[in-house]
Amino acid sequence: MSKKKAFALRLDESMMKALEKWAADEFRSTNGQLEWIIRESLKKAGRLPKGSIESEDLQD
Repeated sequence: MSKKKAFALRLDESMMKALEKWAADEFRSTNGQLEWIIRESLKKAGRLPKGSIESEDLQD
């Protein structure tokens, strides 16, 4: 399992509420939803770090 790094993120209240609802709708934690959004964005942009499972899948 890869290491995770903590960091602070500031969101306005309406954005946070929307994120929490989206996460609940998809049965994820808010943090898990943020990780998913970021991972999908990196995958779409072709910017996943080399050696990650998702980046290897894109090369096939």
